[in-house]
Amino acid sequence: MATTDDAHLVERQLDSAEVYQGQFLRVHKDFVALPDGSTATREFIRHPGAVMVVPLLDDGRLLLERQYRYPMARVMLEFPAGKLDAGEDPLACGRRELLEETGYSAAEWACAGVLHNAIAYSDEGIHIYFARGLRKGEQKLDKGEFLELVIHSAQELDALAARGELTDAKTLIGLLWLQRWQQGAWPLDWQRAD
Repeated sequence: MATTDDAHLVERQLDSAEVYQGQFLRVHKDFVALPDGSTATREFIRHPGAVMVVPLLDDGRLLLERQYRYPMARVMLEFPAGKLDAGEDPLACGRRELLEETGYSAAEWACAGVLHNAIAYSDEGIHIYFARGLRKGEQKLDKGEFLELVIHSAQELDALAARGELTDAKTLIGLLWLQRWQQGAWPLDWQRAD
């Protein structure tokens, strides 16, 4: 959020062009005036936003997914997440994605906040939700979606991160938030599911 004190840092758009529109990503190339009066171009992605869910099992362990991610050309370990549909409430998206991808529903939900994982080239915001009181149901994966469910403790995830084996930014932030919440430093306001 820019304030009047930030005027010496703010870039001003002079011209904008959408250079690509895909199924949900749009690529823009803008021409901007820099604070010193010079000009530059900015290329960035417009993204509709997403939701990530940190599912807590009753025994304290966490439900995660292993999924092949094409840009990385490898299977990645991550918390369940998905893209927001146009006009969709983030909590509704979180509930939908948790059920579709894992088959679980939750009795309680807590919104932690929003993370911006690639601010230099994308406006994507990922809403972080925690879910507990999980009840197992049936997965309803989207056509063309393939993933494997796995269970890890926070300590196991921490060790994977320390070894560089857990690298997904949203999952690392989810783990950080979990650890800070467990330490009593970052609050979560739990609400019963309707």
